[in-house]
Amino acid sequence: MSRKADLPRGRQGSRGLLWSMWVLLGLYLAALMLHEEGLLPRVDVWLGVPAGWAPVAVAWLAAFRAKARLPLVLVAMALTAYTTGSTFYVIALSEGTALPFPSPADASYLLFYPLVLGGLFAYLLSLRQRLASSVLLDAVVGSLGAASVLVVLLAPLLSAASSFPTLATAVAIAYPLLDLIVLAVTAGMAAVPGLATARSGATLMLGLIVFAVADAFYAFRLANDTYQLGTPLDAGWTAGLCLIAAWADGFARQEERAEGASEGSWTPAVPMVATAAGAGVLIVGTGIPVPGLAVALAAATLLSAGIRTQLAFRKLVTLAEVRRQSRTDELTGLPNRRALYADAPELLSARPGMECAFLLLDADRFKEINDSLGHDVGDRLLIQVSERLRRCLRPGDLIARLGGDEFAILLLDTGQDEAVRIADRLRAALSEPLTLKGIAVQVGISVGIALFPEQGEDLKTLLRKADTAMYRAKTSRSGHHVYASEDQNPGEERLRMLQELRAALAEDQLVLHYQPKVDAVTGDVKGVEALVRWNHPRRGLLAPDSFLLLTEEAGLMNDLNSRVLTLALDQAASWHRQGRPMTVAVNLSASTLIDAELPERIATMVSARNLTESALMVEITEDFMMPDRSRARDILSRLQDSGIQIAIDDFGTGYSSLAYLRDLPINELKLDRSFIAPMTHCPRAAALVASTINLAHSLGLIVVAEGVEDRPALEQLGGYGCDQAQGFHILRPVPAAELDEWLSPARLDSGLPSA
Repeated sequence: MSRKADLPRGRQGSRGLLWSMWVLLGLYLAALMLHEEGLLPRVDVWLGVPAGWAPVAVAWLAAFRAKARLPLVLVAMALTAYTTGSTFYVIALSEGTALPFPSPADASYLLFYPLVLGGLFAYLLSLRQRLASSVLLDAVVGSLGAASVLVVLLAPLLSAASSFPTLATAVAIAYPLLDLIVLAVTAGMAAVPGLATARSGATLMLGLIVFAVADAFYAFRLANDTYQLGTPLDAGWTAGLCLIAAWADGFARQEERAEGASEGSWTPAVPMVATAAGAGVLIVGTGIPVPGLAVALAAATLLSAGIRTQLAFRKLVTLAEVRRQSRTDELTGLPNRRALYADAPELLSARPGMECAFLLLDADRFKEINDSLGHDVGDRLLIQVSERLRRCLRPGDLIARLGGDEFAILLLDTGQDEAVRIADRLRAALSEPLTLKGIAVQVGISVGIALFPEQGEDLKTLLRKADTAMYRAKTSRSGHHVYASEDQNPGEERLRMLQELRAALAEDQLVLHYQPKVDAVTGDVKGVEALVRWNHPRRGLLAPDSFLLLTEEAGLMNDLNSRVLTLALDQAASWHRQGRPMTVAVNLSASTLIDAELPERIATMVSARNLTESALMVEITEDFMMPDRSRARDILSRLQDSGIQIAIDDFGTGYSSLAYLRDLPINELKLDRSFIAPMTHCPRAAALVASTINLAHSLGLIVVAEGVEDRPALEQLGGYGCDQAQGFHILRPVPAAELDEWLSPARLDSGLPSA
């Protein structure tokens, strides 16, 4: 089947009529060129009249097919009026009838102009919602400038016609004046973006110009008494009508839209040319007489151009501000990712062969702070972080916020050693607590470093390698890391692990193992410590070191704490029902400090299981207190007031242990394994252990030794008066069922139970 056959029947008919119109125009023009001047009925009547009515038919068919009918109906009426007058005129002359001037044909001719102008304005009004005010003003400038020039060019004709103040004179003047208006409007249309360059828009404007030019030639030849009917000039009006009808057909088919065209160099050219034309008219008017109307139109052109220039200036200022905002992080005022991607490559390309360093920074535990204290507090935190980072940089260095808690820094003319020193300076700047909502919060950062050009010559490569190095810094807790060739990009595996961790929290893949704490002398079990494990579906049972860092980075530590507390308290309730009440110790991370509702929530969980408060002990490390000691003291005091016991874990590994013993409400002190392991062969280590036990006892604290690996160490601790011990010599961390079996009477003897 042909493509033509696939078209709707109405579309086929319109195209057939359109082709017929062009064929008739071509035949009419050829006939006029072949015969001599003068009326020839078989050409001017039998060929010219159908050629004139063909565009009328095309226009009316388009009007009935179009959705926006008003512009096309007015245009079709204009073509009908003109063709009616032309038909009346030609037939009258062919019958030998003498027509006065003006005649009924002139009435039809003159009616063409207001109708076609009405159609044009209706068409432009349909586009007004898609056009900016500056574009409309461009159209006004173009129209006024064209009108001022046309008044000067048509001045002789207007002057000659105005010397006879009669109806005939008025009609004679009306034609060039109306043509002037049509041409001025056409010039204004050229300022509409894309309208003059789109096929249908160019067809309309060309049709109007051809029609007006035919009118102008007719007027000049009539003034010189040289006009004769039956010349190619007669086809000029018909050609203009055909072009206007072709535009109407294209508008109805909606093949092209003005809004689809892009604004090119043509658009500003129109007001520029019009402004120059208006200025030229005023300049010419200083030397030779120029009609007052032309001077007024030229002045109006320059005034409109001035207003347009002011609007353009404001638009440029607005665009400059929008561009600045588009390159600036709204929260911190730093350059954003877009600015980094635009500026960094230019800075690097301007320094070929010169060393630079690219740093990627990520704040630690920011998501937990943001979620627990609110986004407004998180925003203030980022503002303070950005200010501290900016103060540490040198003039010329580039810093940008990439999003969230991630920052990028490009250090110019910097090698590896200097980059590491600056990374340390940045971390030191953030080591001092930040005060937010009356809370002192300490935020650490991890810094990944990639070197230019050694490790990458473009921003994309540097960013990828710095990201890999930053993750290595997080996992190793080193604070910063310089990318090395053996580093692997952990991005994909990290994302996979994060998804699996979320699933683990939702699907109960986390389990607890328990390690007993026994009396250092009698071996009686005093309690257990709950240690979380991840029963990973792919990798088997994972220790906390494999996933705790990722948990903190993802802001899932509160969820993990809640899950561990739930499992531990459920197991404590089970032991209680079995007649074996034991205190279960649970580790809390430093990130729980920001959770002000933690004490009440834990107390609710304990009471919901009908447990006594002494059934739970929370163990904290010294980094729990470092960000905000007063807030830590408040949370711990509220926990202790509710009957929950507090233990300091890993005692001796920090720098403020004695101050903590003095200031904090604690019940138990757990000596770190790093002191216990060398105790049996190192007198200094033994002295420290003994003195610490005595100090703790003097403060009324229970002392627990961690990491007891052999019987001599256990016996030595008993000799020092240590209260409790735990370690592999007693029992490794095991599931609850295995611990129950270990605790059964069949496994107990007169000494200490052992694995």
